[in-house]
Amino acid sequence: MSLCGYQLITLPRLYPILSTDALEKLNIDFEKASTGMLEAGITILQLRHKGHWSARMFAQAEWLQKQCQQADVQFVVNDRADIARILGAALHIGQDDLFPTDARSVIGPDLLLGYSTHNEAQFVAADREPVNYLALGPIFGTSSKENPDPTVGCPELARLRPLTPKPVVAIGGIHLQNVAQVFEAGADSVAIISGLLSDPNHIRETTELWLNTLHRLPTRN
Repeated sequence: MSLCGYQLITLPRLYPILSTDALEKLNIDFEKASTGMLEAGITILQLRHKGHWSARMFAQAEWLQKQCQQADVQFVVNDRADIARILGAALHIGQDDLFPTDARSVIGPDLLLGYSTHNEAQFVAADREPVNYLALGPIFGTSSKENPDPTVGCPELARLRPLTPKPVVAIGGIHLQNVAQVFEAGADSVAIISGLLSDPNHIRETTELWLNTLHRLPTRN
């Protein structure tokens, strides 16, 4: 699966994020969680690790990159342009990370690059950067971040959506009961963390439920 360059791309509706913080909090095995998601049929997977990148953590990332490659899944590393470059992975950065132009200088022109935004000023500025997609959130209240930004809400998502031709990934507090609202507001994709880990023993089945639910939602005009 190739998602590269600055040209407009199409993102899958489900954008799973494998957060090591969430896994530790719920006492879920790294390989068990990632294997369940991959076996469900996802086509993109972001690894989010906010702590120290030890040799063990890098080995896990390298293992996951190989699993994604075998499954034809786009592998994305959060924050770390250097790790993404080493692994040949896509990169997702936030407002406190490298500027997109600097991240591009590290990963090169061909790898997928995403950028998180939390308000109109950031969203408009991000559209001018050499990124392939924008993330916007938190759409709803979320427990996946220790210090979340103010809630954006679906009405604001709908208002901002026409300001960029790039795909928009909605994130934050999204679950199966409100996800339809998010797509109605204009999101192209939804990033899900804890929603895929609600039943640690059935991660594959939960991920399949998400994929099937999103598949049935109407497409945006």
